[in-house]
Amino acid sequence: MREEIQRAVVGQHEVVDQVLACCLAGGHILLEGVPGLGKTLLVKALAKTFSGQFSRVQFTPDLMPADVMGHAIYDIKNQTFSVRKGPVFTNLLLADEINRAPAKTQSALLEVMQERQVTIENESHGLDAPFMVLATQNPLESEGTYPLPEAQLDRFLVKCHIDYPNEREELAMLHIVTHKRIGDGLDVKQVSTVIKPETIIALQQIVAQISVDDAVANYAVRIVRATRDCPGISIGAGPRGSIALIRIARAFALLNKRDFVTPDDIKTACLPVLRHRVALSPESELDGLSSDNILSNLIEQIPAPRA
Repeated sequence: MREEIQRAVVGQHEVVDQVLACCLAGGHILLEGVPGLGKTLLVKALAKTFSGQFSRVQFTPDLMPADVMGHAIYDIKNQTFSVRKGPVFTNLLLADEINRAPAKTQSALLEVMQERQVTIENESHGLDAPFMVLATQNPLESEGTYPLPEAQLDRFLVKCHIDYPNEREELAMLHIVTHKRIGDGLDVKQVSTVIKPETIIALQQIVAQISVDDAVANYAVRIVRATRDCPGISIGAGPRGSIALIRIARAFALLNKRDFVTPDDIKTACLPVLRHRVALSPESELDGLSSDNILSNLIEQIPAPRA
């Protein structure tokens, strides 16, 4: 899957691994980056490698919850209600520019992200496994956007920052896009389908069984608990942070062909797992610090277990 995604996405190796790890851990991911860095392309490439169902919802200010979840329709002839399922009934759901929709529409994803079910007209409808929400947002714009509330952010297992490509990657991208082609977009035609939904489920079960030593688990807990007393952080990560660290660390272990989690796996998982689960203090924001700056310093101060 990694090799096929790289056929469409130039560079961004760390982000690709984080997306794959989140998929293997059975979680949801929030992709954040300025326009034109390939957030949507990455999701489409992932979906192309996967033979399951894929849906895309473009979030806009006028989007309603029923446009995402579905709604009940009254059949006059039979005098009965039937449910027309929305795009959320899929395996991979791309919520493009999720912060452009108001809170009422964003909340339509709360139940399905946590419980893998949708309630329509007081009737619950379960979703087939695997199910993953991949949401994108632009961190620059504030006009016409609605920041995601903390309750919804916490349901994302990982938040990825997509940064600018380096010079070599940008040059390669330039050659690909401008070589005998019209327009400026990258496509996913060259990406092959290599995995089935049943295989994803089997891999997720393998990840869940990867061994985590007590010392490594304690290391993850110590990091999360330290965020609650850190001077630059006003609100630390909750227990979901510790759980998410272990889940993603197990997936990183599998990606590195190991059946056990190391302290380095925990360190690798810390920023994508915790950056959206902490709130900076006003002093930190005035100093121009980011959550990544403070978390990186915090991680270095906590001793890792040794064999």
